[in-house]
Amino acid sequence: MTNPILSNWTTPFEIAPFSEISDDDFAPALEAALQAHADEINTIATNTQPASFANTIEALEAAGEALNKVLSVFFTVAGADSNPEREALQREFSPKLAAHFAAISSNKALFQRVDDLWAKRDTLELTEEQDRVLMLTHRGFVRSGAALHGAEDARMQEIKARLASLGTAFTQNLLADERGWFMELTEDDLAGLPGFVVDAAHAAGREKGAKGPVVTLSRSLIVPFLQFSPRRDLREKAYRAWASRGANGGETDNRAIAAEILQLREERAKLLGYDSFAAFKLETEMARTPERVRDLLMQVWAPAKARAEADAEILTRMMQEDGVNGPLEPWDWRYYAAKRRKAEHDLDEAELKPYLQLERMIEAAFTCANRLFGLEFAPLDVPLYHPDCRAWEVTRRGKHVAVFIGDYFARGSKRSGAWCSAMRAQAKFPKVQTPIVINVCNFAKGDPALLSYDDARTLFHEFGHALHQMLSDVTYDSISGTSVARDFVELPSQLYEHWLEVPEVLAEFATHAETGAPMPPQLLDKVLGAANFDQGFQTVEYVASALVDLAFHDGPAPADPMAKQAEVLAEIGMPHAIGMRHATPHFAHVFAGDGYSSGYYSYMWSEVMDADAFAAFEEAGGAFDPERAQALEDNILSKGGSKEAEDLYLAFRGRLPGVEALLKGRGLVDA
Repeated sequence: MTNPILSNWTTPFEIAPFSEISDDDFAPALEAALQAHADEINTIATNTQPASFANTIEALEAAGEALNKVLSVFFTVAGADSNPEREALQREFSPKLAAHFAAISSNKALFQRVDDLWAKRDTLELTEEQDRVLMLTHRGFVRSGAALHGAEDARMQEIKARLASLGTAFTQNLLADERGWFMELTEDDLAGLPGFVVDAAHAAGREKGAKGPVVTLSRSLIVPFLQFSPRRDLREKAYRAWASRGANGGETDNRAIAAEILQLREERAKLLGYDSFAAFKLETEMARTPERVRDLLMQVWAPAKARAEADAEILTRMMQEDGVNGPLEPWDWRYYAAKRRKAEHDLDEAELKPYLQLERMIEAAFTCANRLFGLEFAPLDVPLYHPDCRAWEVTRRGKHVAVFIGDYFARGSKRSGAWCSAMRAQAKFPKVQTPIVINVCNFAKGDPALLSYDDARTLFHEFGHALHQMLSDVTYDSISGTSVARDFVELPSQLYEHWLEVPEVLAEFATHAETGAPMPPQLLDKVLGAANFDQGFQTVEYVASALVDLAFHDGPAPADPMAKQAEVLAEIGMPHAIGMRHATPHFAHVFAGDGYSSGYYSYMWSEVMDADAFAAFEEAGGAFDPERAQALEDNILSKGGSKEAEDLYLAFRGRLPGVEALLKGRGLVDA
């Protein structure tokens, strides 16, 4: 029988036929796809004709179609709907894939053809986009170790394979800890919690098969519990479980894995001639050097820490007024910050949340995309990998643009966090293909599903990434959509968050779940007035994580990452009552793979630009100014990685921004 993953997909828009695929199909499909790709690579490498852009670079771009199909399906379900079989497959696949791609990057005959083209690039009469693809391909080979020989080459392959296995183990250990822990609650324990938290706890209890309500380690449940539970003992128990993910001893402990990953990354960088992994990693980013990253982070750290320390004094007094002595602890901050926000801004999450229905926020994100870029969204009835998933066809002026899939609810089979990926990227070569884009979130279920303001921002954030994929208009897959510098990739997503805060958007789409009434103007004013509330806390927890990440990779790898983490936090004077947003044992951004390693700073680097980019709209005709929207699409969203990120931003804005807009945007300095 034909493997459904490798067959011709006759589904609408060639969406993966999830209903026909079983876990038994993945291993044989991968083996066949790996062999097919290896054969394609061998054909390119052994071509007796002189190297040309068409028979080498474009041939590489066209190779691997079957492998792309297998990996897009498998990694979608492995991340968003895992099970023991898929976890076992992931452990099996990781070293195989690492070895496969390492063999390609170390193929001397193939690299020689690429290197020959690079040497004579000025005579090839390439288009600007082709020249960019050649540069990126050559650079990718060199940075993967293609120029290494003998023992160094062999060692590089060993390092890559081991890193792939370690990244998978780190991810699965974290998922196991998150899935395995929950705290059962009695009805008395629910006292003082708003209805939406009670409902979410009951829903989580049903999902876990518990007798009653529970608190899990899903951010969409544990954060509101920490905000609203008057039971300090339960807050402490929940917070400690959340903070200790990946550091509980036993088989799921990630501390030794993190240490080995850092040592291997340093060795990899040294093999390639770099002083440190940070120097290697940042060379291709907008930041370029560890020094520029540290400079940005420290410019933000000082005012953020000062604001957080001032806030801590206020929260400590509030806690003492409640009769609680001793220092403010991490499990106290969110609780007293919520009370303070209620007192100072008369803004209560329980009052706000009924106005932030998931359905209406999806509609708001779609409508903003329509007003800015002319996109329209129509529901699709197609089989997907989980009943919670939904799909829409995206069109513009009647022409098909993309398929968008949303998977919004938390469940035990899904890793934590939120992300966007393209199951198929936009390209025009070797054939025209439109993107299939997926947003994955972890919102609490409900009837109706209600979001926190932070949840709503996350929805807009991930949809900003989706727009970057959907509006891509380049020739080659390798530079399509979000295939850009890591510290530029967050610009479209963080920029799109600003449209959630546009008053007319909230006025139209923030409607009450029961009455349907729009958010009252006075509540809307409170929401926007409190937009920068607790930014000291939020900035400190983020920047601390970014500084630890940088310290891990800028210099010798620490033998004990936990000791290094403690050293960095002591050096910067981390406030006692604030924990890192991502402590080392559950810092998946950094240790689940190379993506954000030495690059967690990139959210803030992009924020410097997003604050300035939205100001361009405000300086023009407002949030929906058509000329600015067209400029954003023409110069950034459609361009993918076809040019250097700095050039793309300059084409849109005419200049590069300083950190001042970010500090003002976060309310850390006086406007």
